[in-house]
Amino acid sequence: MKLVFASDSFKGTLSSQKTVELLTKAAHEVFGPCETLGVPVADGGEGTTDAVILARHGKKLFATVHGPLMEPEKAYYGKLSETEAVLEMAQASGLPMVPEDKRNPLNTSTIGTGELVLAALEAGFTDISIAIGGSATNDGGMGFASALGVRFLDQDGHVLEGKGASLEKVAHIDMSGLDERARKARFTVMCDVTNPLCGKDGATYTFGKQKGGTPEILDRLEKGMCNYRDVIIREFGVNPDETPGTGAAGGLGAALKIFLGAEMKSGIETVLDLIGFDSLLKGSDLVVTGEGRTDWQSCFGKVMQGVGDRAKKQDIPVVALCGGLGQGYDQIYEHGIDSIMTTVDGPMPLSQALEEAEDLYYKGAIRMFRMVRAGMRMQG
Repeated sequence: MKLVFASDSFKGTLSSQKTVELLTKAAHEVFGPCETLGVPVADGGEGTTDAVILARHGKKLFATVHGPLMEPEKAYYGKLSETEAVLEMAQASGLPMVPEDKRNPLNTSTIGTGELVLAALEAGFTDISIAIGGSATNDGGMGFASALGVRFLDQDGHVLEGKGASLEKVAHIDMSGLDERARKARFTVMCDVTNPLCGKDGATYTFGKQKGGTPEILDRLEKGMCNYRDVIIREFGVNPDETPGTGAAGGLGAALKIFLGAEMKSGIETVLDLIGFDSLLKGSDLVVTGEGRTDWQSCFGKVMQGVGDRAKKQDIPVVALCGGLGQGYDQIYEHGIDSIMTTVDGPMPLSQALEEAEDLYYKGAIRMFRMVRAGMRMQG
């Protein structure tokens, strides 16, 4: 019997790798000697780089970059092969990097993410995957592109800083200085956001508030973003609002797509491709996945949906072990998930469930595997 384990992390308690360890221990306790294969996975948000590095036996490479407020920060990306690298913007331009009392998307920049890409290019990588979830920014990717040599000029020809407040001043985009290695590299963007750059469903009004934007700040940013969009239309002949995902990460999606020709792909699908998940599934009898909380959102680019769909294509049964269930959780059954069990074993406050997460998860895995074993006995 071959078992494959591919669970998301349980935010704040269990890493994806820890779930693999606990599932492996529980499987051997219930089934005795059996073949188990565990891979850490993520959906393209925070933790994606670590998950892919672990799954591919890659290596962390560090670089000093400028954080969202232009302060020096130490960040890393992952070396997967001589040509492939993976990184996440949360490492360089993430919201947790900005203290709550300093959160103002007029003042934040994606320059650090651009510097992290530049470090990968300087190290010789030509195939770069970028996860763009969890940003603190709303600069249209200006800071990012500036780090790679693109110049954003105001009407007087002065070079702009590349932060949220710069959007309203852009009059010309000079691509002549774009790093030649960036022109030749292949970029894949892990993004499940389909928002356009501007408008009520755009980058500013959809995500700006959580980054510290007040109504007045958001109105100013939206006006600036519309100006930025109009310059792009005039100089590149492309309307970012007509391409889904350009509003991701405060408009970084637009810069990656338009300036670098990046391919926009689902985060979980990209991760599963990077770790060769389809090949790992071959010959397996059961897949175990899971996440901290399962609800209707789990069907939209999350780990359980991605893992379940891949296993379903190979007709492999999937069971999930989750921390809790929310509204619409049963919709995940349409994505190859055959059954769900929860880790909690009785009524308890959330604080207790979090504090005892590891023990509850292990005991839940034992219960789950005992149920699987009972099903095997029924088949005779």
